[in-house]
Amino acid sequence: MSGPKPLSNILDITPYKGGQKLDTGWKLSSNENPLGCSPAAREAVIDAAKTLALYPDGGAVALRDAIGQTYGLDPARIVCGAGSDEIFQLLGRAYLGRGDEILQSEHGFLVYRLVAQQSGAVTIRAPETDLRTDVDALLERVSPRTRILFLANPNNPTGTYIPKADIERLHAGLPDNVLLVLDGAYAEYVSEPDYTDGTDLAGRMANVLVTRTFSKIHGLAALRLGWAYGPESVIDALNRTRGPFNVSAPAQAAGIAAIKDTAFQSRSRKETEIERARLTETLGSLGLNIIPSVANFILIRFPGEPGRTANDADKFLRNQGIVARNVDVYGLPDCLRLSIGTSVANDAVIAAFQAFLGTQ
Repeated sequence: MSGPKPLSNILDITPYKGGQKLDTGWKLSSNENPLGCSPAAREAVIDAAKTLALYPDGGAVALRDAIGQTYGLDPARIVCGAGSDEIFQLLGRAYLGRGDEILQSEHGFLVYRLVAQQSGAVTIRAPETDLRTDVDALLERVSPRTRILFLANPNNPTGTYIPKADIERLHAGLPDNVLLVLDGAYAEYVSEPDYTDGTDLAGRMANVLVTRTFSKIHGLAALRLGWAYGPESVIDALNRTRGPFNVSAPAQAAGIAAIKDTAFQSRSRKETEIERARLTETLGSLGLNIIPSVANFILIRFPGEPGRTANDADKFLRNQGIVARNVDVYGLPDCLRLSIGTSVANDAVIAAFQAFLGTQ
């Protein structure tokens, strides 16, 4: 017996799969914060449990106020979502139709393509240069059908970024009717002086939106919380397409507490920088090609030599209780992405690679 059939473009979608985990060992496949979350955020969730029978604030006013105060932004130009993923979905509903195009870099975040497919839109990918976004390649592929340009900066899964000057050059080359979405999921980890998360541009321009998440440095991945800042017209469109109570009360409470706990953020950033540098140097000294990263993960490129490929390394690591991220789906079959873990987890990673490469 046949039932209702979904739209054909929906059946073309391959669902997103998050980083896998083992029952025991080290899960380093999802770029989660190995320090957990702010103790203040945890207490806020516990306190919020006292009123679970009540609907949350549909406008997330207190949370938007806290975000605005932290970053010097107008809360009226902020919208919150169930992770930045939901904001991408809302953008698809508001701006994409069948036959439209989105534009992204060659190895851009997979969710952008899923958003396009759900709307019947087409994803156009621009080649990268040394696994880094190529502004000229993106601009060459803008067409009359381009509606949104998604740019993760830093990029996932490569860990690379482009500087402020390139962001501004990219925007200057776009038609006014193309929305530039700057995904800053890993922005808090970047310390390079030429970096920008794009909020200044989004504050001045009518076609720039910045998205951020609480899943990474704030360690609130389980609560699904993100936000976006941009021009009033875009924020209005997102508010018209989101659900009336799209962010739960515990998530709002935790977000307010987390964004105020600057000590926890500083500790997370510092430990990530130290351990990222240690892994990059140590694994590089073993002969592995480590792509320079400014995020809380590294991308490792493996040779095609039998016994030392990315798949070989992935299987070996799993046998050692370590889960990295296979990035075949990103067009990087010779690479593994590895989240920066605790110093103990990273000791295990180093020992495992030494054994894999026969250097112990």
